[in-house]
Amino acid sequence: MAIVVAIDGPSGSGKSSVSRGVARELGLRYLDTGAQYRAMTWWILQNGIDPADPAAIALAAAKPLIASGTDPVAPSITVDGTDVAEVIRGGEVTAAVSKVASVQAVRDRLIALQRELIAHASEHCGGIVAEGRDIADVVYPAAEAKIYLTASPAARAARRGAELGQQAGPAERTEAELARRDAEDAKTTRPLEAAPGATVVDATELDLEQVIAKVARLVSVAR
Repeated sequence: MAIVVAIDGPSGSGKSSVSRGVARELGLRYLDTGAQYRAMTWWILQNGIDPADPAAIALAAAKPLIASGTDPVAPSITVDGTDVAEVIRGGEVTAAVSKVASVQAVRDRLIALQRELIAHASEHCGGIVAEGRDIADVVYPAAEAKIYLTASPAARAARRGAELGQQAGPAERTEAELARRDAEDAKTTRPLEAAPGATVVDATELDLEQVIAKVARLVSVAR
């Protein structure tokens, strides 16, 4: 039976790693919606548009061609045919993505794209794990399985620091940056609230494999 799995949660909660792991384990496709917002932000910056100018961003939002590959083993993201999977994780994009994502024209464009990808995977590929901030209550409220993944601020900062490696600064600065992202994201989404009907999974005391196993069990029950 085809199934759509919505996994929401704040930055640093482990959504991407968990979602990919669950998708691989259950033979589903995978969609990183945050990468699409980052890709749009990268394009905005590359074209000299001020990320603090919502009017200019709205006028440009329809221009870039953003394509997401949904293979959980090797997910991809391109802008106008250019692979941006690595560059969109840089500090400049990270600092600006919340501002770009708050522009309604950007949200309308990318949510429509996300729904297309989810519908295609559900019809042709047995289903998909889609992760982001508002999948369960905005992008695809009809998802058969809804998970809200969270962790303590310290655990989130530690995970983000591990992802960034040598680029990471002190844990206190990383935690403060995550809090800033939460506040920015809260202007348009609910990063610190579970959607109605979602099961909360607190990953603070669990390692990655334990979280994947727990979420996979929840999805299997829903399936």
